[in-house]
Amino acid sequence: MKKLFKNIKENYKLVIGVLIAGIFLGWFFFHSSGDSVMSSREIAKHEGHDHSVEEPTVWTCSMHPQIKQDKPGLCPICAMDLIPLTAMKTAGDDVDVNEIAMSESAAKLAAIQTSVVKKGTPHKILYLQGKVQADERNMAQLTARFGGRIEKLFINFTGQHVRKGQKLAMIYSPDLVAAQQELLEALAIRDSRPSLYVAAKGKLKLWDLTDEQILAIEEQGEPQVYFDVLSPIAGTVTMRQVAVGDYVKEGMPLFHVVDLTSVWVLFDAYESDLPWIRKGDKVDFTIQALPGENFSAKVSYIDPFINGKTRVAKVRVEVKNPQLTLKPEMFASGLLESQKAGAAKVLLIPKSSILWTGKRSVVYVKIPDRETPSFLYREVVLGPEAGAFFVVADGLEEGEEIATHGVFKIDAAAQLMGVPSMMNPMGGAVVTGHQHGDRSGLEEHQSRVHASVKVAGNCDMCKERIETAARSVDGVISANWEAERQMLHMYFNPQKTNVDGIQKDIARVGHDTEKYKADEAVYETLPGCCRFERIDSKVSSDIKTRHAMITVAGNCDMCKDRIETAARSVDGVIVAEWNAETKKLHVSYDPQKTDVDAIQKTIANVGHDTEKYKAQDEVYNELPGCCLYERLKY
Repeated sequence: MKKLFKNIKENYKLVIGVLIAGIFLGWFFFHSSGDSVMSSREIAKHEGHDHSVEEPTVWTCSMHPQIKQDKPGLCPICAMDLIPLTAMKTAGDDVDVNEIAMSESAAKLAAIQTSVVKKGTPHKILYLQGKVQADERNMAQLTARFGGRIEKLFINFTGQHVRKGQKLAMIYSPDLVAAQQELLEALAIRDSRPSLYVAAKGKLKLWDLTDEQILAIEEQGEPQVYFDVLSPIAGTVTMRQVAVGDYVKEGMPLFHVVDLTSVWVLFDAYESDLPWIRKGDKVDFTIQALPGENFSAKVSYIDPFINGKTRVAKVRVEVKNPQLTLKPEMFASGLLESQKAGAAKVLLIPKSSILWTGKRSVVYVKIPDRETPSFLYREVVLGPEAGAFFVVADGLEEGEEIATHGVFKIDAAAQLMGVPSMMNPMGGAVVTGHQHGDRSGLEEHQSRVHASVKVAGNCDMCKERIETAARSVDGVISANWEAERQMLHMYFNPQKTNVDGIQKDIARVGHDTEKYKADEAVYETLPGCCRFERIDSKVSSDIKTRHAMITVAGNCDMCKDRIETAARSVDGVIVAEWNAETKKLHVSYDPQKTDVDAIQKTIANVGHDTEKYKAQDEVYNELPGCCLYERLKY
């Protein structure tokens, strides 16, 4: 140590110089660094924000925008990589706030496909069901022109074929005998009283006696006691209303004869099909009783009236039937190809691109020149249906690109993001998590209720008839019938209608529901392919479960657990699941044990408002702070 101090004393000038140099170098480097830090802060402030206090990035899922986390990871629903929330926004000054932007991976996962709107010629193939009927112009009703007694019948059974002029019966008539006597007397004075002869002969003609029969009477010179009734046409006897020995009066029906060498085929056409059918259109059809044989004919007549119960009009074609192979009441299945607008070109879009709400038709238009797929909500006015397409009357321009597949997924994302969507055309904030602000999204959903009911039917014609009847009820938003399960799923406004009223309207058009049976007369008018197996009065006991959606107010996972536990505690409830985003409780329950009203009462008792019942204030006030939702308005 002494040696060290000695060395410092001997070299103190060198030590002082090193210290001064170190201080100078330290000042130089630290001063530059400070200037650099200040410069960065100034630049940051100039750009409009301070990076030192920047908010953390929010990570979300492009397929499920309701998922929001403060760090990257995987979506808990679909396991896709979460992306920064800003990544879902499109760049540029012309960005529309209502755009729904998706990443390329999200668009592929959602199977989204698009197509360009083009003009084309509307074309539709109509599938028609019908029956063979007799030609009404070839029917003859033989009535008694004069009173008498049936002495002999030459036609003994219905279905017997007769020729024109063939004897049908022999009749004795005192009036006819007297008329013949008048003719013979007038014949004797014909030269002096010609008018009397003409009158007597005319009377017999009015009684359907032919010139040959009258001439035979004149040649014999005496009246004929028995007279033959002749067939006025060739055809088939479809009705015999007399027997040997019967006394008949003037005007009484004797026989009904129909010529079946030419028949009609009457097809049922729905209202939506009528604009596509014109006189002269060719119809190719088959007969169920004659497999392997094909027939074709042209439309000769379209009924100007629609049946008020079945909602169909008759379309008639005429068919030659020389071999009598086509018999009345045979079932026919027809196919008609039509071009409503002729050679005119109109805008056509696929059915799969359209969403219906009952009042609005919606498509999603792809925005050009975006780095990622972006879409905008658009309402359109539709023209007639054209097969797999619809004619667009207004709302789109040729060359625009629209989504044709995955449209529901785009609309679901729009609803969750609070931008205009099918059920919320005005847009609005989506109520999520612990938000207590705007309730517009909830109020929108309060006007919708989902229900499923059993409806009997068979084919596509049944599906169209059932869905049309349901949608015609004021308040029904959508209706979809499943043939396989015989179930009708529908959304409706409970303030305007109910399940009972909808079932009544469906039963009126001929289809049994789980509560109402269609009138037998209406059922009998349905086409053959629609003759479903009738639902008996006990069918409701076979319905083990029903599904309903109830609006229930709440905020968090604690609310979810409380609401679902309360619902499941009701005897008869099978499934209960509450969605915090939509404020909807999905329940499946046994209708023989409980109903929606009882479920709502139980939930209100634990402190949560429902669309029908308000929770007591003292119960609500005891909820945890995070569960104190905004009360529903009644």
